[in-house]
Amino acid sequence: MKREPRLDLIDRKILQILQRDGRIANVDLARHIHLSATPCFERVRRLEDSGYIQRYVAQLDPRKLGLGLLAFVEVSLDKTNPEAFAAFGRTIADMQEVQECHMVAGGFDYLLKLRVTDMSAYRRFLGERVSSLPGVSRTHTYFVMEEVKATQEIAIAASNPKPLPAAG
Repeated sequence: MKREPRLDLIDRKILQILQRDGRIANVDLARHIHLSATPCFERVRRLEDSGYIQRYVAQLDPRKLGLGLLAFVEVSLDKTNPEAFAAFGRTIADMQEVQECHMVAGGFDYLLKLRVTDMSAYRRFLGERVSSLPGVSRTHTYFVMEEVKATQEIAIAASNPKPLPAAG
């Protein structure tokens, strides 16, 4: 069994910096964390290989791309069984308008975050693509008037709360 590395303060600093600037040159990253370039590169590679860093992406401005309407949609299904959940998840995964889809506990089953061009596009999306899906019994939408905070950064704790698996 491959042992997951324990994160030290340098690893955590690397993760913090890369969350803010995934294109930072290795030599600059090394300078920020007070290491030489080779050990810094090896640490980043280890963080990638162990899954702490899943991928690198460019964060785009949705308004410049004509996707100015942001909405959150609650979706309730008429059946709450594994087959219904799986079918809904497979269908939603292919919808480009949906940025995020979360199964939740509470008064509804899924919470969707979607971006579309305008209200007409939203109405088409909801009516033709979501509400017409088999098993969808109800939706409720919240339109975002102002994005107060939008980030993909994860707060990184100073210590590693996850215990290491036993060697063996």
